[in-house]
Amino acid sequence: MTQPVLTRLTSTTHEEVYRVEEAESGLHGFIALHSTVRGPAAGGLRMRVYGSEAAALDDVLNLSRGMSYKNAAAGLPLGGGKAVIMGDPTTAKTPALLRAMGRAVEALAGRYWTAEDMGMAPEDMAEIARVTRFVAGRDEGRHASGDPSPVTARGVLGAIKVGAARVYGSRDLTGKTVAVQGLGHVGWHLCRMLHDEGAKLIVADMNPARAATTAQEFGAQVADPAAVHAAEADIFAPCAIGGILNARTIPQIRAKMVAGAANNQLASEADADRLHARGILYLPDYVANGGGIVNVAAEILHVESPAPWVAEKLAALETTMERILARAEGEGTSPAHLADRIVEGQMLRQAG
Repeated sequence: MTQPVLTRLTSTTHEEVYRVEEAESGLHGFIALHSTVRGPAAGGLRMRVYGSEAAALDDVLNLSRGMSYKNAAAGLPLGGGKAVIMGDPTTAKTPALLRAMGRAVEALAGRYWTAEDMGMAPEDMAEIARVTRFVAGRDEGRHASGDPSPVTARGVLGAIKVGAARVYGSRDLTGKTVAVQGLGHVGWHLCRMLHDEGAKLIVADMNPARAATTAQEFGAQVADPAAVHAAEADIFAPCAIGGILNARTIPQIRAKMVAGAANNQLASEADADRLHARGILYLPDYVANGGGIVNVAAEILHVESPAPWVAEKLAALETTMERILARAEGEGTSPAHLADRIVEGQMLRQAG
């Protein structure tokens, strides 16, 4: 068993950034700790195909920064971190690869806690847990929290209801059309919940078979994943990769509201202003999708009665979203800018 090589990279924006490599398992990835002011950095492990090492590094930097904002917005005593593995999870993910990343996490001695993200599942966390204590999202164990995806979806659904009340005058989603981009773990659960609420669905995914089966299950219409943002819908819910809200797509959006599970939905800060100028209500992603890390945090913090604790945190996130939207409207600004100002103040303080 070899120890992965952690090469520390220089960063002016993050506390610690590492390239992680192990030749024996084929591991090639990164771990980024954006902030540990509020507590140990926490954020999931993502595995996907990247076009280049630079793209993977950009992703881990952006995602770890987003986790600092997400954890602060949820009032958690955690900082922000993230890990990525370069490779196709359907063909390159092996127990040896996962254990190698686990040993890299262990080498950081608790400054970073990992959990599942895109391309990962609870059984993968169990494999990683064989070599490190600093992993959550497991299916077994005293404080095991399991797959966070359903809880993430619950939080996004709550955010959508908050936004619907402001845009459409009611939290009732009956008859509202929601265009969901991305049908992974969170996207599928969100579709199920929206269907149960009486919403009409337009769905899209890079996997045509997944889109077809989801459409059949929930009576949805299938759209091209590259064009679903422009669908005739009341609400657009991005649940795939980030950067979908940009100078090209925003002029094409027909929905009056955007709220989804994807991280880093805005390609740039200017895109928040573009949405605002078009009268499209944008619900800050790291507030809307905070349910998953809340669920994981219950495991990290060894919460003895997790269900009521998680429910309380989800309710608090809805209240936070309501306040952000109300204040943003009063100030005539994008909710994204207001949320950043509020959360950046919290990020400078240790959690109580």
